Amino acid sequence: MPDLGREWEFRNISRIIVVIELCLSEGLVVKVCVLASGSSGNSVFIGTEHTRVLIDAGLSCKETVARLEAIGERPEDLDAVLITHEHCDHVSGLIPLLKKYKKYKLPVYTSWLTAPTIAWGDFEPRLELFMAGERLKIGDMQVDTFTIPHDSSDPVGFCIEGDGVRVGIVTDLGYMPDSIRFHLRGAEFLLLESNHDLEMLKVGPYPWSVKQRVMGRNGHLSNDMVCDFILEGLDGRLKTLVLGHLSEHNNHPAIVHMSAMQALGHRSLSPNLVISEPRIQSEVFTV
Repeated sequence: MPDLGREWEFRNISRIIVVIELCLSEGLVVKVCVLASGSSGNSVFIGTEHTRVLIDAGLSCKETVARLEAIGERPEDLDAVLITHEHCDHVSGLIPLLKKYKKYKLPVYTSWLTAPTIAWGDFEPRLELFMAGERLKIGDMQVDTFTIPHDSSDPVGFCIEGDGVRVGIVTDLGYMPDSIRFHLRGAEFLLLESNHDLEMLKVGPYPWSVKQRVMGRNGHLSNDMVCDFILEGLDGRLKTLVLGHLSEHNNHPAIVHMSAMQALGHRSLSPNLVISEPRIQSEVFTV
């Protein structure tokens, strides 16, 4: 007598293996790497099997290329660069990168108000302009754009969907309005700013005018604000939370990790928590 139970189990395991293999072969995995996050430079790589983009280009061209190659990616394979805002730590390497690979005519997605604030000089970029709030289509990626509160011309955040995975990129913001919380719903991966410890900032080396800017509603998120968001608005479906854009003078990775873990514990949430340290490239995340 054949063991029908074992045969059924074997067949179902085989089907599961086939489904997994199909997912892998069809590229149903989103690859994310924080190339840099901080006042010395910001850039994030996001890729599916068919589409590869950079969010911001605040590293030198040489460093951007080196960090991409370190994760097995080539600049000439990029499909787009998306710009959050015009501050130099987000765009300083953009024009050199575009010039070096100009034969590939890499498109730059930026808002209508941000584009004129970038010092293009005599270089004529291939611009794809949008209004904050628009939904963009880049290859097999769907990109939601939304306004964030920061002291630049028209700062935006992005939520990128590819292969059924939603990735949120939100740094450089003074507070967390309901509109951003809405856009981040359903994200499985989130890069969020945790810029400063309030007490360290108050006694730190910055002039008082700079401290006021950082603490203002168009400045940067504090660790306390991030913890409030975790307690009140973080989607429980989130699988990976990366806290970045840490101040090198007014914060410390250990403080960020401890405070975030306490907040997550209060809600019994256990996403993969990673602290993106300034000047250090992150691991490669597959979501």
